[in-house]
Amino acid sequence: MKSRKNLRTARALVALLATLPLALAPAAATPRAATAIAADSAVTADSAAFVAANAGTNADMQEVDIITTISNDGSFTILVKLLGDAGLTTTLRGPGPFTVFAPTDEAFRKLPAATFEALSRDRSRLRSVLLYHVIAGRLMAADALKLAGTTRKTVEGREASMAASGTVPMINNARVTKADIVAKNGVIHGIDAVMMPSDK
Repeated sequence: MKSRKNLRTARALVALLATLPLALAPAAATPRAATAIAADSAVTADSAAFVAANAGTNADMQEVDIITTISNDGSFTILVKLLGDAGLTTTLRGPGPFTVFAPTDEAFRKLPAATFEALSRDRSRLRSVLLYHVIAGRLMAADALKLAGTTRKTVEGREASMAASGTVPMINNARVTKADIVAKNGVIHGIDAVMMPSDK
């Protein structure tokens, strides 16, 4: 009798265990959920691909400030000089963190000569233009892509429009050409145009 009882118990246990894979299996995603997951994965993959292809040489957190970082890069010599002329070097050596959308030397060379000369001579206007390229906080390229269609307040005080061209982050009419150059007090993104804040 005892052996028969043990046999019945064993058979019941086997039957119970057979149902566990079905009970523990995750529910199948609905078509809508599956589409959303796939789309989000594609955006994430595209963003990662852009950053990998256009990242600065110092992708890891650095022990130097923004001014030293852009000075060492070699693509921002005009910007470094103008920041000094505008008296903003100390600001961008401060604790921050700051996100700097930094026009490259090529971007400054696109400005009409008369515009560049007038900007260089007007210290107040120069400070305004340069601070319009700075946002408080640390905004990585992947974060900027997620903000497309919104605006962000700049340190200058006016709003700048965040956008995207495919997988390339944009701010106003400027495209990011070199992403995520990390400094100890923020991050720098090289851009291909100089942004001019509209008059208040």
